[in-house]
Amino acid sequence: LVTELGVKRLILCSRRGAETEDAALTVAELEQLGAEVRVVAADAADRSQLASIFAEEPNLRGVVHAAGLLEDGVIASQSPEQMSRVLRPKVDGAYHLHELSLTQPLDLFVMISSIAGVLGAPGQTNYAAANSFLDALAGHRRALGLTAVSLGFGPWANSGVSGDLAAADLVRMERRGVGVLSPDDALSALGAVLSERIPSSLAV
Repeated sequence: LVTELGVKRLILCSRRGAETEDAALTVAELEQLGAEVRVVAADAADRSQLASIFAEEPNLRGVVHAAGLLEDGVIASQSPEQMSRVLRPKVDGAYHLHELSLTQPLDLFVMISSIAGVLGAPGQTNYAAANSFLDALAGHRRALGLTAVSLGFGPWANSGVSGDLAAADLVRMERRGVGVLSPDDALSALGAVLSERIPSSLAV
């Protein structure tokens, strides 16, 4: 966003805000690149918390939704509570951002999805459903004439929700044709999608 698109002001939002691991390092790196950075503690699934950010920042030009949570289990063992915990950050969070930004002149509305929403993933019916929603929301926004991109990533090497995958998990995924993305390759894919304004894409 900063180096490729020239974004000069960023609001970074997470449940723990400045207490998030490596938050200070991230802010320092972004500031060194010339960006002004504000870190906010807010739960994306809580509409009132997000609404307060929008009230304080009336001139937002872009939204990037990257929240996610894994809680795997075969479908017979999935409880309603497990489903809700996984759906909330993606489904509720993304839809709150969609609604709250409708009056903003956005140049960018990006949702970080997963290939699980298209290809499926063992034990991840809840996660797959959550990411399918993001892809559908991108289509909905485009139908309304609004900017929207949903990018479904495969696993990132040593990063994100896939960072703790066991070697056996990675081998199984490779047999299905799904490799592991380096963070540089993943960000390059994001840059390519943003430059083309493709509504929904996969990066594997």
